[in-house]
Amino acid sequence: MPVFRILILLILLVPAVEIWGLITAGKVIGATPTVLLVIATGVAGGYLARKQGLQTLHLARLQLSRGELPGDALLEGVCILAGGFLLLTPGFFTDVLGALLLLPYTRGMAKLLLKRKLFQYIDEGRIHWYIRR
Repeated sequence: MPVFRILILLILLVPAVEIWGLITAGKVIGATPTVLLVIATGVAGGYLARKQGLQTLHLARLQLSRGELPGDALLEGVCILAGGFLLLTPGFFTDVLGALLLLPYTRGMAKLLLKRKLFQYIDEGRIHWYIRR
């Protein structure tokens, strides 16, 4: 399935699932607690993403100052950015995915999958990279 079709499907499906989840949670715990919970996860997600993002940025700068390529730090930063974005998005299902990307153990698994996919794209010729001399 082409990436564009998957993206369109996600744009349509994710908000529908999130709205369903918010309505269901509102019926079970009430409207006010549901809204407060959504706000709390957004604030917590922003805080965690900022804290972990700054740590990752510091690590990348340290690696660059030593003449090393910060490949893992960059992938870590992508995962943290995505996790923070998902936690800032209203809804409980995106919050779960965002939290998984901010937890070090599950973020490591996501980094591994991302790395494998990148190497697969390089092998297939979808991504070209050059070394400057």
